Amino acid sequence: MKIAGIFSLARLNALLAKEFIQMRRDRVTFAMMLGVPLMLLVLFGFAINNDPKRLPSALMAAGNDVYARAVVSALENTNYYRFDYIAATEAEADALMASGKVTFVVTIPADFGKRVERGDRPQILIEADATDPAVATGALSTLATTASQALLRAQGQQAAAKQQMQSQLDIVVHRRYNPEGISQYNIVPGLLGVILQMTMVMMTSIALTREIERGTMENLLAMPSSPLEIMLGKVLPYAGVGAVQVVVVLIVAKLLFFIPFVGSMTLLLASIFVFVLGLVLLGYSISTVARTQMQAMQLTVFFFLPSILLSGFMFPFSGMPVWAQWLGEIFPLTHFLRIVRAVMLKGAGLPAIATEVNWLLGFVLLVSALALMRFRRTLD
Repeated sequence: MKIAGIFSLARLNALLAKEFIQMRRDRVTFAMMLGVPLMLLVLFGFAINNDPKRLPSALMAAGNDVYARAVVSALENTNYYRFDYIAATEAEADALMASGKVTFVVTIPADFGKRVERGDRPQILIEADATDPAVATGALSTLATTASQALLRAQGQQAAAKQQMQSQLDIVVHRRYNPEGISQYNIVPGLLGVILQMTMVMMTSIALTREIERGTMENLLAMPSSPLEIMLGKVLPYAGVGAVQVVVVLIVAKLLFFIPFVGSMTLLLASIFVFVLGLVLLGYSISTVARTQMQAMQLTVFFFLPSILLSGFMFPFSGMPVWAQWLGEIFPLTHFLRIVRAVMLKGAGLPAIATEVNWLLGFVLLVSALALMRFRRTLD
């Protein structure tokens, strides 16, 4: 009798049935339990690559002799370099690298072929965008051997010894923006975007669902306020919190990690404002979908995980397959990382980051329209 009072299989079955029914009704939680593991498996299995290939590059060649073509062809055959641009001037090459359109600029001087035929030691210049040190490492490691072999083949010296091969060509590598390869220069500016996204979206997404759970939503709706006024009243305080976070992160980045800042502070702050505004509006949109604070947090995590994995913060963006890069372009963090790194480390101006800023502005308009539409539906 005592055992029956302590444990009953019938009561346990009833409780299990009740939990499964509740789980089935909570579709958001059920989808998270299945979706998150599947998403992480696909992203880590297919999209993550620490050795990026076919990096966008620019060629600035004053001459077009057979030796220069052989070197360029050899670089392309390594699958690390993809020459998408031909730069006519040094200013054009600088603009391409500052905007992030190219990772390398290969400069071949006009007298390259003549120096090869005279037996001199010709030079080529490889400029690498070192804001992310991990991106250029693989491509630069094979550079000297590949280019020298190509030059020897062009001269008909297929079986040259290694010592002779190395003496045929002098490759000058210039790591721009981060010559020491300090990883904090890449990570710390990116952390600004990650911290803002994690806190702004989560805190704002809970704002409206908290009103519903506490039963104060009716009082809010009874006020003579429009949906736009209610939305602004909810998101602007959190935007102020985001401003405080920005100040703290920038001060710590300068005083503790000694991150260089060579760009315009006004341009950076304006871009951060657009980014934060988009995040709080996204959080508000999530709050109009979720019915509980737990659901709001789950939807936030479901957005946060692919965003941080596909934005180029943890892994090189150029190393991901094309479909993953297309997916990564959807997230605002991807564009914000390009902006903050370009302004802080490269000193880029508005023309260089105009595409990324326009994308963030479009994101703000999209989520604000979605939030207003969803809020009106909750009034019914």
